[in-house]
Amino acid sequence: MSETFNIVEFLKSAVATGASDEHLVVGHAPFIRKNGFIVKTKMEALTKTDVDNAVMEIAPTAMRDKVLTLCDLDFMFEIKGCSRFRVNYNRQLGLPGLVIRNIAYDIPELKELSLPDILYSIVEQPNGIILVTGPTGSGKSTTIASLINQINMTSSKHIVTIEDPIEYVFGCKKSVVSQRQVGVDTKTFSDGIKYSLRQDPDVIFIGEIRDRETMEAALKASETGHLVLSTLHTNDAVQTINRIVNMFDESNRFLVRRQLAETLRATIAQKLIYSEHERKRYPACEIMVVTSTIKDYINKDNTEEIYELLRDNMVDNMISMNTSLAKLVDCGAITEEEALMNSNDESELEKMFRGVYQGTKAYYE
Repeated sequence: MSETFNIVEFLKSAVATGASDEHLVVGHAPFIRKNGFIVKTKMEALTKTDVDNAVMEIAPTAMRDKVLTLCDLDFMFEIKGCSRFRVNYNRQLGLPGLVIRNIAYDIPELKELSLPDILYSIVEQPNGIILVTGPTGSGKSTTIASLINQINMTSSKHIVTIEDPIEYVFGCKKSVVSQRQVGVDTKTFSDGIKYSLRQDPDVIFIGEIRDRETMEAALKASETGHLVLSTLHTNDAVQTINRIVNMFDESNRFLVRRQLAETLRATIAQKLIYSEHERKRYPACEIMVVTSTIKDYINKDNTEEIYELLRDNMVDNMISMNTSLAKLVDCGAITEEEALMNSNDESELEKMFRGVYQGTKAYYE
């Protein structure tokens, strides 16, 4: 008989190795994700009992009576002095599984993330919407947490977060921070936004905009003088705008474009690029600041023109993803091959490498 699987000791050891995620699958040894890659551990294969016991060990007390009868559940778990963990309990082929994301206690400052300095001024906006976008595992949660922390450290405001579940925990510094969890402190994201407007907020963070109702509430909050921060699973600014507009019926899209043109302040699309030489990941990001020209493009549904503006703009501190990748190559962080593997437009990036791009190493120094 195999040794009893101890979920707490396993998570402690995973955190110590620098893993970002853990996957528990019946019939297989536990997996961890490190530097963006899935790695199978040398532990024994997990049984259904191992996973069931792990769930019962870490699930919130109020949920333990029913957790094993559910198909999907998200919750937080904490090992004091080690880390917080965002846990997804799921079923596959009728068997239980766990996917766990490690959430560090310390919230890094923006300068520690090697992100462009323009983010400092973006987050000083008094109102409107700022969106951080990218695929799963691209660092969106950490960037958003750093933006909120920057406000918390430098401004005297009331920050309300609405999350499912709460990930990073903020202490009150210069600002008051109120954190509300969907399903515990408020019924839905849209309810949380609606009622937060009666709580004297200056800044509202929405964990994720998943549907039209939440988007409508976010637009309303930004129109009434609040700064709204949120995330979307999109790859760039144009995809982000189109995704938002397409949440609505065709008959309403003209009005939505007008609302978005007036309220959107910036989009930050990011990826984490693994450097084989450095054995670490670097952020590459596309930053779109909404200027009068971009407002006009959004209003007229000429969003494809934004790509050209991002690539050529040198005045408003905007940057395209390819320019960001090229700068990472220029400062020696990643190779040309690694940049090309992560580009959405390889032919354009190759032209940059052949001399079109005139960069500076200062961006990431």
